[in-house]
Amino acid sequence: MDTRLPWPSLLVLGGATFVMVTGEMLPTAVLPEMSHDLGVAESRTGLLVSLWAATVVVATFPLVRLTARLDRRTVVVGALAVFAASSAGTALAPTYEVAAGARVVGAAATGLLWASVNAHTADVVHPTRLARAIAVVLGGATIGMVLGTPLASVVARVWDWRGAFGALAALAVVAAVLVRALVVGAPRAGAPGTAVGAPDGPAAASGRGALRPVLAVTALVGLVLVGHFAAFTFVTRLVEQPAARLPGGVSGLLLLFGVASAVGVAVVGRIGDRRLDTTLVVTTVLVAGSLAALLGVGGDPALATLVVVAWGLTTGALPPLAQAAILGLAGPAHRTTAGTLIPVVFNLGIAVGAALGSGIVERAGPDALPLPAAAVVLVAAAGLAGVARSARRTSGASVQRGARATDVEDARTAPSTR
Repeated sequence: MDTRLPWPSLLVLGGATFVMVTGEMLPTAVLPEMSHDLGVAESRTGLLVSLWAATVVVATFPLVRLTARLDRRTVVVGALAVFAASSAGTALAPTYEVAAGARVVGAAATGLLWASVNAHTADVVHPTRLARAIAVVLGGATIGMVLGTPLASVVARVWDWRGAFGALAALAVVAAVLVRALVVGAPRAGAPGTAVGAPDGPAAASGRGALRPVLAVTALVGLVLVGHFAAFTFVTRLVEQPAARLPGGVSGLLLLFGVASAVGVAVVGRIGDRRLDTTLVVTTVLVAGSLAALLGVGGDPALATLVVVAWGLTTGALPPLAQAAILGLAGPAHRTTAGTLIPVVFNLGIAVGAALGSGIVERAGPDALPLPAAAVVLVAAAGLAGVARSARRTSGASVQRGARATDVEDARTAPSTR
């Protein structure tokens, strides 16, 4: 298998993730206009984002099973077409109920998209380039978070919220056409030159094709997201005091967070394939440190800026590292399962984290958030370190068994000296 990255394929798949993330967050960008036009409270329109996440969790596994025999490029193209139809349906919706129904269809398509894009990315790149490839693809999602939502807000103000959803539908159609035209197919299993296995490193080598470490790492990464989103859901409350003394206020700090996240993704693209398991653990510890540091920000704008940048860098680096670790551990044998677990568990982590944060804020206020959030992430970091150590021991034992088997075979085939 060629070790060079298939750049056209990765960039197009990154464009698909841009469309997906923009679609997920679009109601938040057009909240006032959409609520007014549909005649509902803003809180009900905001629920469309929660409904989206819940649908991804419920629908992804059944849809992946239903499409398991199809070529993944065909699945991605079809899901993008459904996503486009959903966005167009939302743009034309006469009532809130119709809009919610269209959003459910789009969310189901998005869960299938994430699972298929994750698995196909792993299929078309060499195992030693997996983290870099995933960083490229997830770069589209990061840009969608940083730029897609603000651009949609601009479109809504210049045109209207329906125009923003119409533009999203058009983007999805363009993405589907590009996937069909430019994304390469996966090599056939067992074909000459086909690489089988996981990225280099003890954790990856020990877990080839084994589902147990895949489930463990996925669950632990979901726990990291619980801690992160418990705090991030209320980030405006956590930094509003120092942000008031900065240009752009809270919006400026959030933009800085988004830019730092994009930098984190880019850094993974450069170094992520080196000691992937260790890098993931270290990054998780740094996320916990960033969360804990929020306690010491107070009203200091310089310190707030430093902490927000560190938080953005580490949480930006986390998804590509985590996905590369999960898909690498899965190997070809469990790649479809791993690709499906990622959007399901990640969305569960987001939903549980937001709920946890809400409960803490309701009882003790936002200042009580950083320490419990950091503690949850530290527990996950300890678990990830444990999985890595266990996998390293298993890898060492496998190497020793292989060496002993080779020695025995050499002894059997060696010419007699008698």
